Amino acid sequence: MFSTSTTGQKAINYRHISIISLVAVETALVMMALVPAQLWTRLLPQSTASALDGPFPPVIAPVITILLYVTPSVIGFLCPGWQRALLYATLPAWIGLGAFLVAATFKVGIFYLVSADHVTANVSMLELFAVLGGIGWLGRYLFKLR
Repeated sequence: MFSTSTTGQKAINYRHISIISLVAVETALVMMALVPAQLWTRLLPQSTASALDGPFPPVIAPVITILLYVTPSVIGFLCPGWQRALLYATLPAWIGLGAFLVAATFKVGIFYLVSADHVTANVSMLELFAVLGGIGWLGRYLFKLR
């Protein structure tokens, strides 16, 4: 039969909205963290700390670092399954590293990706985000969140 618009509407799931917005915030933070210091000094010549802190003032730079480490854990905590927790926690790193590798390929060359030290650094970043997301997901059992 026909249903009215009020019965056919889907309930808004605020958990999914918060996960998506946290992934977007983490992606933006990772992208800004992967920008080389030389570019920040060219973009922000009036800032004395742009080489160290990027576009952020030195006062809030530690907060940005804390957000980079805490956000994947919060994403993992909000996800109902461990597969989603690992995917959503590492998605910002995949996007950031992908954009960085494409930009580096233009400057350094195509074999930048397979260089031993770069592979190690990239895999370490993905492992870190996956572990943080997994720790967040395991934290659900401490608080019995369902």
